Amino acid sequence: MPIDATEAVSAEPRTTALAWGHKDIQLYHLGIGAGIPATDPDELRYTLESELHVLPSFATVAGGRMALAGGLNGPGIDVDLASVLHGGQTVEVHRPIPVTGDATQTSRVAAVYDKGKAAVIVLRTEAADADGPLWTCDSRIFVRGEGGFGGERGPSERLDTPAREPDRTVERAIREDQALLYRLSGDWNPLHADPGFAKVAGFEKPILHGLCSYGMVLKAVVDTELGGDVARVRSYTTRFAGVVYPGETLRIRMWRDEGRVQVTASAVERDDAPVLGDTVVAHA
Repeated sequence: MPIDATEAVSAEPRTTALAWGHKDIQLYHLGIGAGIPATDPDELRYTLESELHVLPSFATVAGGRMALAGGLNGPGIDVDLASVLHGGQTVEVHRPIPVTGDATQTSRVAAVYDKGKAAVIVLRTEAADADGPLWTCDSRIFVRGEGGFGGERGPSERLDTPAREPDRTVERAIREDQALLYRLSGDWNPLHADPGFAKVAGFEKPILHGLCSYGMVLKAVVDTELGGDVARVRSYTTRFAGVVYPGETLRIRMWRDEGRVQVTASAVERDDAPVLGDTVVAHA
């Protein structure tokens, strides 16, 4: 069996040294659409080194996404990467991410679930620097064709969309070159750049990274609901519900609740095809 759940979960955690600076932060922010208009003070806090505030979703690319790749070739896991889909993502921040950082990241397989026709691998990464914990990330990875091994099915809750109109709806355009820019933060999968590869994978053209959509949506929530204050974000979770293509437009709907904003994201040009679901930003 390519996945041995017991071996994968019991394996020793891996540690990786992470380092980043203002250029990594600026590149990430530009990759998720920051900087338009270029001289807007609200955008300069994402793009100008003397003004930088770090979106918590930067944790998903810190160190060039080494934890995600490493977790899929650890003990007990031997899978075909062509069968892998990023199913969901959670980032919990323990304090604001510094503009310049040196940290140690610990990665392990937190769980392996049996969904019948697929397995779900939960990769957990925790980062800390000299001042203590920085963030905890859970990446939920679907591996098609690897279920049926008799393991626990795991959680499958879905969030009901509130039975009222959104408190806010915004649209965010995705530039034609956005996937090309975002991949410079560490996700070099040709699915997001090579038309021939995308067609072999079953798509009409390269698709945008799910984690790019993830960052775009968080930025929209911070900018419109949290007064631009990245430090108010406590955690951010989503389920990747569908693809979006460069050149399309994200429609982001938000519902306010006590200490949280529930969100959906869809592709405007394809009749509101779902992009992100079960999405919540918890905040102070």
